[in-house]
Amino acid sequence: MSLAAEILVIILSIFLALFLLLGIILAVYLIKLTHDIRALTNSAGRTVNIIEAAIVGAAKFSSPLFIAELVGRYIKKIKKSKKGSK
Repeated sequence: MSLAAEILVIILSIFLALFLLLGIILAVYLIKLTHDIRALTNSAGRTVNIIEAAIVGAAKFSSPLFIAELVGRYIKKIKKSKKGSK
């Protein structure tokens, strides 16, 4: 083998080793990223469950009678404001 071919083999093996090292580092970072994403989705799921429980509790609290009282008060306010403006 000529000297030029030996130098080319050395250069190519160095680049191959660098790309292999870069690939390993990238794989480690991707594993860490997927772990963080999994933790984030678990946290979001717990938050959704808490909000869902709060909404269910609020739905039990707001009975139709309670809503009817609020609507009645609102209508009375509107009627009073119309009478005052005439």
